[in-house]
Amino acid sequence: MDELALAVGAIGLVAGVMIGCVGVGGVIVVPALVYGLGLRIQDAIASAMMGYILTGLIGTAVYARAGSIRWSLAGWIAVGAAPGALAGAWASNGVDPRLLELLVGALALWSGANSLFGRRQLGERERPLRPLELAAVGALTGVLSAMTGTGGPLVLVPILISLRLPPLAAVGLSQAAQIPIAALATVGNFAYGEPDVSIGLVLGLSLAAGTWGGAKLAHALSREALGRVASTLLVVVGVLILTRLGLRQFA
Repeated sequence: MDELALAVGAIGLVAGVMIGCVGVGGVIVVPALVYGLGLRIQDAIASAMMGYILTGLIGTAVYARAGSIRWSLAGWIAVGAAPGALAGAWASNGVDPRLLELLVGALALWSGANSLFGRRQLGERERPLRPLELAAVGALTGVLSAMTGTGGPLVLVPILISLRLPPLAAVGLSQAAQIPIAALATVGNFAYGEPDVSIGLVLGLSLAAGTWGGAKLAHALSREALGRVASTLLVVVGVLILTRLGLRQFA
């Protein structure tokens, strides 16, 4: 268990720094646990979601202290995210593992490509977001995050940015959204499966440490450079997952 704990901890630190800095990074957790450590994808997803509870608390505290969370928007996102997370947990324990791999790979590729090539034009004005719109975004984020073990920021940040929300505000909201998504997905995973609590705890502590450090870096270093590195990594991870899945289909 010692070697496994060290490996899980290293994965959590790297992913946590990415989550704290640019709001993405959770997508590398499940592939690393599955392909690197040999866990079943359902077990990896359940452990990842358990770990994101503490990550969400730490990330939210750091961003809230910096005044980067718009609480009026966070509440409406949570309204949709809570039931979405429960539905996603149910689906992740009942669907074909190959579909889960496909979703993880596609989300990684989409999120990375969107961040690299889908940036807003300079001078584009922010527009107000309606409550029902925010709840719908939250529901979609909850379902996809719980199904794929990505925590919330991977899905939520690109969507909010595409809706003309400033990047730092989008990342702050994604930190807050992790709490209800991860907590309710974990409840669902225990109801529908048997998550490994020890892996989840190690992952949670290392993700939290990485997220705390990453959130500090996000307010001190160039977010553009950090985002470019993280986005490129996501594209690479997505391509590798989809390629591996495709090769298995023809093997």
